Amino acid sequence: MLPLARRLEALLFICARPIPASGFAETCGCSEEEVAAALDALRAEFSSGSHGLDLREVAGGYTFAVADDCAEVVRRFTGAERPDDLTPALLETLAVVAYLEPVTRAEIAEVRGVSSEYALGALEERGLVEQQGRADTPGAPVLYGTGDRFLKLFGLASRDDLPPLEEFSLRVDEVEEIRSRLHANAERRAQ
Repeated sequence: MLPLARRLEALLFICARPIPASGFAETCGCSEEEVAAALDALRAEFSSGSHGLDLREVAGGYTFAVADDCAEVVRRFTGAERPDDLTPALLETLAVVAYLEPVTRAEIAEVRGVSSEYALGALEERGLVEQQGRADTPGAPVLYGTGDRFLKLFGLASRDDLPPLEEFSLRVDEVEEIRSRLHANAERRAQ
């Protein structure tokens, strides 16, 4: 393995956040082209199936992640069935922020139909959502968006890698089924 690749491996091992190629170059005193070659060598080494880790590009940088074929045993050992054990309310709030960012607390509540103060606080505490300035509206409410930890946790290189919302749209028959269930429930309550 190249000496530079070994240094990058050590940096990746100790750093909890993804490291951009420019950060490697600055730290190691080399060019980004040399970093790219060393990252290619690491990628080849860690994609061979001989390690429990993969080199992944996420959140504008590089990081080690558990190899897909080892993920189940790691989940069993750590007890982590979902990323950060997020509740459905937290996941829903995170999805609203991810797809609409930058977004205010009021806008999140409007989409969800409930107050999102607790959820936003819990997501901020976990580093998945962060304040991104203030809106240019009366009262200048805080704007929220996702951060690098969100991208890393969900294995995304950037926000552009989110699946299109159209993939989550209901078909006409699904809408009709939900509507009929709601009407049936309303009729039962009226009796």
